[in-house]
Amino acid sequence: MKGKLVSVEGLDGAGKTLLVEGLAEKIRQRGIPVTVIREPGGSEVSERIRGVLLDPQNEAMASTTEALLYLAARAQLVAEVIQPALEAGKFLLCDRFTDSTLAYQGGGRGLDRDMLAALNLMAADGVVPDRTILLDIDPQLGRQRRLAGRGEVMEDRLESESMAFYQRVRESYLEIARQEPRRVYLVDAEKSPAAVLARAWEIVEGVLDSGKG
Repeated sequence: MKGKLVSVEGLDGAGKTLLVEGLAEKIRQRGIPVTVIREPGGSEVSERIRGVLLDPQNEAMASTTEALLYLAARAQLVAEVIQPALEAGKFLLCDRFTDSTLAYQGGGRGLDRDMLAALNLMAADGVVPDRTILLDIDPQLGRQRRLAGRGEVMEDRLESESMAFYQRVRESYLEIARQEPRRVYLVDAEKSPAAVLARAWEIVEGVLDSGKG
């Protein structure tokens, strides 16, 4: 039986990582093995690319370079981790996937969305999440949460972008949700972590139950 992939998307500070951890724990409590991965990253090569992408010293990086590096990291992750796991019938939770490219490099950077969508298909080798949980949050609140949680740690290259950039990213995410309502489920990330987890778990349970039999 083919495995399942659920991606979690949203602005920085929306609580993606915390939610993925919570969902993974609930899945394991059901006795189902789950593989947790993140983008960019998730494999040795992809993690190296992540370091380049997020390094604040690389402020001169062109938008096209950025997009291609994200896609390269994704292609390696899919080939090395995601495809083998899906073929083995495993359940995967991914902190970001293809929608991030459309939202950040398309909406945020203004690169051509159709071009990015075509490159996404190649990088992801045709893999499309069974469900995507989109955590929606006001960009300003997201930044406040992020800064409150990181202490003295410096913001990375993407986190230091302007509010205007993050507003464009949010609008792009919402447009994706409008275009693909059967795959992308919008969740209000401004609610309590417990409420967010409860709603997200309803979505994930639907995927788990669809794989029965």
